[in-house]
Amino acid sequence: MPIIPLVRCRHIAASVAFYTAILDFECEDDTSERHDPTFVTLRRNADVLFLSSHAGDGQFGQAVVVLTDDADGLFRAFQGRGLRTPSNPASPVHEGPLDQTWGTREFYVTDPDGNTLRFVQPRR
Repeated sequence: MPIIPLVRCRHIAASVAFYTAILDFECEDDTSERHDPTFVTLRRNADVLFLSSHAGDGQFGQAVVVLTDDADGLFRAFQGRGLRTPSNPASPVHEGPLDQTWGTREFYVTDPDGNTLRFVQPRR
């Protein structure tokens, strides 16, 4: 039984553009005729993510963990697609992959609505 995160967004078109152009998700729905509030399904490899601009769906500012085998390569790919880091010294994990004391290598990406995707690579 899959568990699928639902991420709240304000403007579906802007969110779909960010998730598809920068983070390499594919949108499974036709968004050309959609107006907010609405809902879309995104896919990245075998993983599914729902985006919703409906008022009752989720909270702004939530975090979603995305497991990866190559945090460094993925971060470089996202930068190559236009990812801009916030230049916030208080959050170095937004600036690039870091080894965490709990045994992972991580970097964080904040979407246009303040939701954070935490890309996590377990270290062995």
